[in-house]
Amino acid sequence: MFHSFFPRPKPFAISGVVWAIVTILAWYFIFDGLGASLGYVMPEREPYDLSYFLVPANLWFYAYFAVCLALFGGVWTVIAKDHPWKRWSIWGSLLIIAVTYFGVQVSVVINNWRRPFGDLLQNALSKQPGITAWNFYDLQIVFAQIVFLSMAVSILTDFFTSHYIFRWRTAMNDFYMSKWEKLRHIEGASQRVQEDTMRFSATLEGLGINLINAVMTLVVFLPILFALSGYVSELPLIGEVPHALFWLAIFWSAFGTILLATVGVKLPGLNFRNQRVEAAYRKELVYGEDHADRAQPATVKELYSNVRKNYFRMYFHYLYFNVARYFYIQADAVFLLLMLVPTIVAGKITYGIYQQIATAFGQVSNSFQYLVNSWTTIIELLSIHKRLKAFEAAIDDQPLPTIDQHYLEREAEAGELAADKPY
Repeated sequence: MFHSFFPRPKPFAISGVVWAIVTILAWYFIFDGLGASLGYVMPEREPYDLSYFLVPANLWFYAYFAVCLALFGGVWTVIAKDHPWKRWSIWGSLLIIAVTYFGVQVSVVINNWRRPFGDLLQNALSKQPGITAWNFYDLQIVFAQIVFLSMAVSILTDFFTSHYIFRWRTAMNDFYMSKWEKLRHIEGASQRVQEDTMRFSATLEGLGINLINAVMTLVVFLPILFALSGYVSELPLIGEVPHALFWLAIFWSAFGTILLATVGVKLPGLNFRNQRVEAAYRKELVYGEDHADRAQPATVKELYSNVRKNYFRMYFHYLYFNVARYFYIQADAVFLLLMLVPTIVAGKITYGIYQQIATAFGQVSNSFQYLVNSWTTIIELLSIHKRLKAFEAAIDDQPLPTIDQHYLEREAEAGELAADKPY
């Protein structure tokens, strides 16, 4: 799954995480201050238009970010000089990371834009003098410029990502087909090569991008939320809390993650078994198309009974999982507003500041809620991973999972019966 596309997957992934942590810490403790001393500073009022991307402080960071990516990619290109997919797996991944960061930057610009727009809306509704229609039109034009730039980059990124996924699938397909003699006897071998490889690469790529986006959003928006916490000092029932918004985001996200991880712990195994019983039932029917002694009523009834039993178990476990999931989603919609009631009543913030707080809090909490938002996809990925992991056990001459062993035993018994049958 990984070795076919990535060079030395475990060291590659671990070094990537360590390098990311080192570069983030180096930025905040060394290079951010160094840039400020050289004159690369952010204006006191951050721009809310495309000029944000040309602010000296941002240009300094872009240069730092590009150097960090280039160093990591260059080192691994040398290490993996003989790997056939190094350009796509190393440099393709780095390009996706860079574009993902651009998406986070767009979110920051839009968050900056919300403050003047919210304040203008509030002043207009309260009939403040001097406000014209063109004040709104100007802000809408600025918003359109930001969005159109984001759209152009997103379209090109989606095109590149599609090719990236297919290259990963091709790497897995070539590897499995080179081992086909060891694999072809495994239940659902053709499906695992043809379908599961594509589903695995596409699902993991999507989860990976979301994870990268979540981490980058935290790195960018946590300082913003920390600064905005200065407007909110008092919480309902609790009273005054320093940096209240910062701690609220962490608490609420951790609560949701622990809740859904606990109630959904059985679902990956059930989805994995569901794919197995469906594949066993489908394969018996396929054999029945060509062999009169296969897909007999008793056998088909037993296999379909396994399908039915597993689905009913899944429905039950998804029932209480969805109760917890939808409870959290609905509570999440009102949680921030409930916590801001004392601040709003005291008139400490304008509508524009509220919009900034709501956006920043949402970005941070959604990033912390990565597991919550991606749980159903993670369940699907784990079930696919189990199928392919079992598949690869045959390549490495390791014991197969019990369900695969039972399948091969049934196939052997069927072959013996067919051999003993008189013609």
